[in-house]
Amino acid sequence: MQCKGFFELIRVGNCVMAGFAAIIGSGIAYAQVSVEISIFGMIIIFTCVFLITGAGNAINDFFDADIDAINKPMRPIPSGRVSRNLALYFSLLLFGTGIALSCLLNMICFVVAAINSALLIIYARNLKRTMLVGNICVGYLTGSTFLFGGALFGMPGIIRTAGLFVLSMLATIAREIAKDIEDTSGDLAMGAATLPILVGRKRAGYVASAVGMFAVLLSPLPYFTGFSIWYLLVVGFADLCFLIAILRLIRGDAAGSSRSLKQAMVVALAAFVAGAWM
Repeated sequence: MQCKGFFELIRVGNCVMAGFAAIIGSGIAYAQVSVEISIFGMIIIFTCVFLITGAGNAINDFFDADIDAINKPMRPIPSGRVSRNLALYFSLLLFGTGIALSCLLNMICFVVAAINSALLIIYARNLKRTMLVGNICVGYLTGSTFLFGGALFGMPGIIRTAGLFVLSMLATIAREIAKDIEDTSGDLAMGAATLPILVGRKRAGYVASAVGMFAVLLSPLPYFTGFSIWYLLVVGFADLCFLIAILRLIRGDAAGSSRSLKQAMVVALAAFVAGAWM
């Protein structure tokens, strides 16, 4: 039973998806760089991201234990299946193991792993319910998963995945703001200081829309850095999803906007894969 609690604590499904996102980043970078692919490196990339993502989820539950006792009583800590202190130690073990494994790759991977681990802790402890800063932190962490995969091939890999990093970060920031708009009532009851609470839902929607529009304006740039025409053809559909999300935000449909932004992220990822390999 306790093992199952630990699996729930780290949210295994999220960890697997994050690991595969890093592998996709490596694949996009590999399509451009003239080096032999390292299966060992790919396995380490996946494992590092899996462990650090799981550690971030566990430390988040550690700091949210009191809130989860009210809102999510069946989570591992409030249900008593995993003690709060054990969750903390387990999280730190995962962070340490993930960072240590990144040393087997290269210095860039190590630096990204260390910075992201520190940010996950700071986010869970201090930034989660702050105005905009928490949204930006989540956006960076999401985008940097692809960047970390590209870093397997050094600076050329970083450059190759930089566009995906930026677009993913912007889409995530816009989506996080949209989710905050949707959750305003609950966040207000918990004393959170999110953007919609401080400036109002309408103005927060304008900020999210501006971020989404910035992503649309930047989306063609990767084509000029070496991606094929297939990138432009597919990313146009991602831009359409962004524009639909912006329209929904303007109309006050935060939940619908969040779904459209998620779809935009998936299509943009497909555009980068198509542009790199076709």
